[in-house]
Order: sequence, then C-alpha cells, then structure tokens
Amino acid sequence: MSLVPELLDHPAIETSAKPVLDIRDLTVSFALRKGEFVAVDGISLSVAPGEVLGVIGESGAGKSMTGAAVIGLIDPPGRIASGEIRLSGARIDTLSTKDLANLRGRRIGTVFQDPLTSLNPLYTIGHQLTETIRTHLSLDAIAARQRAIDLLNEVGIPDPERRLDAYPHQFSGGQRQRIVIALAIAADPELIIADEPTSALDVSVQAQIIKLLRKLADSRGVAILLITHDMGVIAEIADRVVVMHTGKIVETGTARAIIGTPQRAYTQRLIEAIPSISDTTKRPKALPSAPLVEVENLSCSFALPSTLVDRLRTGAAPTIKAVDGVSFTIGRGQSFGLVGESGSGKSTTARLLAGLLPSTGGTVRINGTVVTRGRSGRQRGQTQMIFQDPYASLNPRWRVRDIIAEPIRTLGLATNASEIEDRVAELLRRVRLDPASLAKYPHQFSGGQRQRIAIARALSSQPEFIICDEPTSSLDVSVQAQVLDLMAELQAEFGLTYLLISHNLAVVRQMADWVGVMQNGTLVESGPVQSVFEQPQAEYTQALLAAVPDISHLRGSSVKPSKTRRKR
Repeated sequence: MSLVPELLDHPAIETSAKPVLDIRDLTVSFALRKGEFVAVDGISLSVAPGEVLGVIGESGAGKSMTGAAVIGLIDPPGRIASGEIRLSGARIDTLSTKDLANLRGRRIGTVFQDPLTSLNPLYTIGHQLTETIRTHLSLDAIAARQRAIDLLNEVGIPDPERRLDAYPHQFSGGQRQRIVIALAIAADPELIIADEPTSALDVSVQAQIIKLLRKLADSRGVAILLITHDMGVIAEIADRVVVMHTGKIVETGTARAIIGTPQRAYTQRLIEAIPSISDTTKRPKALPSAPLVEVENLSCSFALPSTLVDRLRTGAAPTIKAVDGVSFTIGRGQSFGLVGESGSGKSTTARLLAGLLPSTGGTVRINGTVVTRGRSGRQRGQTQMIFQDPYASLNPRWRVRDIIAEPIRTLGLATNASEIEDRVAELLRRVRLDPASLAKYPHQFSGGQRQRIAIARALSSQPEFIICDEPTSSLDVSVQAQVLDLMAELQAEFGLTYLLISHNLAVVRQMADWVGVMQNGTLVESGPVQSVFEQPQAEYTQALLAAVPDISHLRGSSVKPSKTRRKR
C-alpha cells in the first residue's frame, strides 16, 4: 500500500482557550555524513487545558520525535533546528539541560508504551512515587506517602495502602501502566505526553486506561498530547487530531471530522487500512475441512515460588493452572483465533502446541501425530511460530540469508549451498521483499519488513501449521494491513493453517474462521467467528467485545460524540 501525502504548508491548529502547549514552526534535524535528515519539518500545533490532542501517522512520521522535542530528550546528533515550544506562554526550547530536567515530572508528565521501562524493578512502587513527589513538591515523608496512596487510589489500584510496598513485577501490565500514570501526575503537571500508552495492552485494560486519561483531562484540566497509531483509541478519547507523515502535518481537525470525513487522500488511505470488528466483507467464508490440529482437554500447571515453611505446611509446592482443560480443533487451511486478556493462557497454549512446553494433561495432535516436547526435527519443521516483535525474534548478528536458511540446513531440505541460496531468494520474493536484501542485517529494515523476514523464515521449513503470536501488534495500521494481506495470500497459496493469537479483536475478525475466548486458563466460548462476535453467549466474551474501540460507525458519517469524550 502506497501512502503518499499531499505536502502542504499547514497553519497552526487554533483552540479557543489559551494553550498549555504551543508549538510553532518546529523543525528537528539530524546531521548525517552526507547532508541532513529532517525528522520534524516545520510543524505547528497547540493543546488547551483539559484537551486531548491525538497525533497519528505511520512509523517514522515524526510523532514521537515531536514529543521528545517538547521534553528535551532528542538524542544526539539530533537537534531543534528552528521554531519555538512554549509551555503556558513561556518558551522552553531554549532552557538549559538542568532547567529542562526540572520541568520534566513537575510541569510535564510522561507516559510511554512499556511501563517497565519507566519503573525501576529494584524499588517498591511507594519508594518511586514518594521520591518523585518529594523531588517536586515541598512535602515531608508522611505527607508524601499519603499523597502516593491517594494517587494509586485515583488511578484505580485496589488496596493502595498495601500495594504501595509491592514491586513492579507484582502488578499486571495494566496496573503497571496505571502506576506510570500516577507518577506522571504526582506533581500536578500542566501537560501529559502519552506516547503509545495502550498499544501493549489487551482491549479491556486499554479501555480502562483510555477512561483514566480522559478523566484526568476532565477533572484536573490536564492537557494531553496523545501519540498513537490506534485510531480506535483516538475515536474514544481525542478532541482534535493531527495527522503526520514524513515529519509534516498533512491534516488537522476534530476527531469526528478526521475519522468520519477525512479530506486528504493520505488520511483516507490510513483510515481505510484499519480493520473493523464489525466488518465481515474482507474475508470469504471458509469451507469446512478435516482437522489438522486437534487439542483435547489440554492442561498446564506451573509451580509458584514458595518457602520451605509453605511446602511443609501444605505438603507440596503451590501451583497455578495456566491452561485448564482446553479443547478445540483447527481445520486444514483454516485460521483459529485465540483471544482473551493478558494472563488468560493464550501464549501458554501456543507454546504447548509448538512443543515448547510439556503439558500436565490432555493431548495435542497435528496431522494425526501427538505433539510432545523434544520432537524430531521434521515434526518441529511442520509447525512454526511468528512472534510479536520481529526484531527480538531475529538474530541481530546474522544476515538475512542465514536467518532464513537455518531451518533449511537444519532439516536437510536442500542438498547444496546454491540450492539453499535459490530457496532463500524465492522466499524473499514470496513475502514481497527484494532478494538483493540477502546480505543485510535485521536492523537495516523497517518493522514491517522485519516481520516479512520472520514470515519467510517460518515458511522456509515448509510447514503446514503456523502459530502467530501477536504478529501485528507492534506495527502501525498501514503496515499491519500489508502483513495481514500477505498472510492471507500465503495461506491461500500454500494451504497454511493458522493459530492467530491477538488482543486486537478486529484483526481476529478479519483473519479467523473460528475463534476461541480464553479466561483464567479455560476456554469460555468457541465457535465460528461471525457467531461469536455477533451473538456472544458468555458474559466474559460480551464484556471483551464491548471494550473494543471501533471506528466503523464514524467512517463517512455524521455521528454523536463518543460516550467517553465530553462535548465541547
């Protein structure tokens, strides 16, 4: 999909209230050996008190670089080449490094995609909160602790007095993100910069974080600059939207106008690339087929950390059932979607099917053969996995030719180096990459290109069954659409069978024939994707579907404001 914007000189976005954040003609550039790379190219925008301004665009559009410029965290050799950044009327882009550091946390709060990068694993949540509070506010230890408890309560952490003394790893992903938000508002900032704050979260937790951010804007009057590639989040929370591409602003307007009636062809194509949970037109109805994958009463338990006293008292180490009596089948050439919240057992089920974990009960059969841990090479080759982060799943020290060729060599699928080279080149062509890329390393590719390389590697062993664990969640919407289209084409071409694990229910709706819904290790509902999505029987499924932000009702229509977003 080619997304070429109309390169326009855009005026500043005007608001009725005096802006908290006011950016004028900002340009951020990086000095290179030959010339200069412009990451942000003369943009102007503003955010008013209590307003949420969404900034959207593809990877490399300049969204995150704009946020980094505001808080003074542009890595060398990057620099602000021109323009002004003002906070409540005062210019801040000319401040010293020390003064900018004092500004961060006190007047500008930040919330990033991965909460673990913002939390120190060696200190309790209480220590980190009280340290931030006492750094920026004149409070003693007792008052700071009480404020920390109040903040945890405000962001929805249950039993805050007790949880204050817990460590980051003792919280769920959604709870950690709430704690990061508590840190961001600890000193009553005027502005919060939220950079992809929900993209790593499942839909129900995402809905909670969206509601929390909106509440902060409404109740505290905090201005929020929300950077995201998730248009559903924008539809739920944003008052206005900035669309960026290659460092420029190509369109601005209210969330309703941008999503419902986009004016620029680039924006139109960006929105068209977003899958909808209610769209049934993209995938033809699959024909019934004989099962390739049969899962029967599958279970898996893990021992929990315990002391000697615990074991003596109970007579055994405590365990948790990650997967509890799960059964389903996947027809040959079909796709089975597995959905549920974090910790529901989806990824554990995937690893059991791949033979990466031993089960504690039940059986898995693939093409009639029982799957066990430590299977023979060819059995492993018939099942492959595609992971969420292609950069983490590809060896950064290997060239692309070696990454894709390794399964071919290991399984003896080619007789000589020339044949291996030819097969690798053909696989690259299959995933729409130039074979000239054989000598490159993973870091020399974009995120979408790296995922194509991961798909080519999965195909290299000539598998019948591919387990896809969040294969598009780290990609922006246009690249996601390209990868999903490629997966559908390869499935039709090779007769592949997919297990698709995703927290994006719209992706599952588009790709899957059947869907299973997991909660606390059990399969609470299973059936044809259309039946489950349109007539869910389990209360949990109904709640999961209700939490999905969906923009289909906004496309090309005049609608009422979102229930989450207040009227202006």
